[in-house]
Amino acid sequence: MHDERPIIFVTSSDTAVLTALEADLGRRFGNDTRILGADEPGAGLARLGSLADCDEPVALLIADQRLPELTGIEFLERAHALHPLAKRILLVERDYTTANPIVPAMMLGQIDYHLVKPWLPDHGLYPAVSEFLASWARSEPQSFTLFRIAAPEQSRRAHEIRDLLTRFNTPFSFDPTGSTEGDALLREVGQAGSRLPTVVRHDGRLLVDPSDADLVAAVGGGTRLGGDVYDVAIVGAGPAGLAAAVYAASEGLETIVLERQISGGQASSSSRIRNVPGFTWGIGGHDLTYRACEQAWLFGANMVFAQEATSLRVSGAELVAQVPDGKEVVARAVVLATGVSWRRLGIPPLERLIGAGVFYGAAASEARAMQGRHVAVVGGGNAAGQAATHLARYADEVTLLVRGDSLEASMSEYLIAELGELPNVTVRLEVELVDGEGDEHLAAVAVRDRSSGAVARLETDALFVMIGAEPHTEWLDDTVQRDERGFILTGYDVDTDLDEPSAWPLARPPLPLETSVPGIFAAGDVRHGSVKRVTTAMGEGAAVVQLVHQHLESLSTELSGARAAARS
Repeated sequence: MHDERPIIFVTSSDTAVLTALEADLGRRFGNDTRILGADEPGAGLARLGSLADCDEPVALLIADQRLPELTGIEFLERAHALHPLAKRILLVERDYTTANPIVPAMMLGQIDYHLVKPWLPDHGLYPAVSEFLASWARSEPQSFTLFRIAAPEQSRRAHEIRDLLTRFNTPFSFDPTGSTEGDALLREVGQAGSRLPTVVRHDGRLLVDPSDADLVAAVGGGTRLGGDVYDVAIVGAGPAGLAAAVYAASEGLETIVLERQISGGQASSSSRIRNVPGFTWGIGGHDLTYRACEQAWLFGANMVFAQEATSLRVSGAELVAQVPDGKEVVARAVVLATGVSWRRLGIPPLERLIGAGVFYGAAASEARAMQGRHVAVVGGGNAAGQAATHLARYADEVTLLVRGDSLEASMSEYLIAELGELPNVTVRLEVELVDGEGDEHLAAVAVRDRSSGAVARLETDALFVMIGAEPHTEWLDDTVQRDERGFILTGYDVDTDLDEPSAWPLARPPLPLETSVPGIFAAGDVRHGSVKRVTTAMGEGAAVVQLVHQHLESLSTELSGARAAARS
């Protein structure tokens, strides 16, 4: 009988190390994985070649840096060519100097993780390998799907549905109408011939052309506002909003979070964020925000998805946010953490093909579909670099189109180095998109060289656009002061002398993250002057809760004073 368990492959020329590592791994992971090893790199590569020929699933490659004939890093590079989905782990001596080979290897994307000798099984080895295996499992096709989707292959709404389910970490399958599988699914649920996106839950529940709220409810997410007066309403569930929700709820504040889609914001589209403190090997943006969302919910925050705030007004000592169906959320304080939205290209032929080969962000949900294709990524920041490296795992060729003359000013050094090491990634500097081709699906883009003015045609199956972002604040009208780009002014930036509806009304100056309306705060990327980093946004989200406490205390003091005056 064929053994389908994933393989952990270990290579070390030190027999004692190899034997001990195989034994320790076997005790914890032997029932669920196969532990294979080699004491010589040539024999190891030959064995791995045989496994690749038989399509055996290799999950982890662990190589001792000290090998004869080649280094562990070189071994992992060759082994990874045979098993490109396997996670690469370098076994090294403990050494915290920059001379340690793991430092440049991580920088250049040559390894995914490292293990240190000597290891303690329960405190070092087992937790780390469990994390590595979980990461590999997430990259593998899911055997169980919560939802089955049938829709025209280039349906924009079908793309939006897939993106939402991907961000919700929900396993699904997609079969286009016209295919054997897609048409069979439509017949099974009585929708034969339908051109509308059709979603079938594992228990048979049918959703035809579902809204985001329908999907959120089907997944089990919250969509109900509740009727209480909350201590704080947080608008937006990106890193800043989630951090605010965690701290507010954990400190006993009645908290509601309104999110127009689902939690995560732009951070959730990053395949791996390496500069979050405490995550040695980095963490996927989706994983980070998913954990924060679960944490806030466990502390008691009411997480409401697919509910967009459309207006905000002051009503006495309370603040009222309205959603599209006219319902209202009443709170004593509000934190605006709506983040930013991808800036648009504004090229009509490409805008018409959104969801049909042109995507703003969304690299994670579409990456597998790019297998064997040529794709292009537009942008010069970290999000664009991360998208390019992630897509390179699946696409035959990835072209990164950058308007500037270098990457150094806008992209982290580790990402630049990693892109340079990927053989199927081409970086083109000083170029801009000017046109696109395609009727029902993107076929090519026109790229202009900004120096010479020459325009070249680039055939591509997909275009992922990550050219910066703009704040989503137009719904606020004149409620709070904003700068010329729409970012919200806070603290010292608030014009306290302004004679307009959004003028600051109190004798005291605004608190550091407070807007021009007392009790309304802003945190994260939506705030004027903010540092566009995940950890900075989370820090502001955490810090704003203390300011909310101060505001609520002042309200309580004012109310007590008013009651005392009324009694006298």
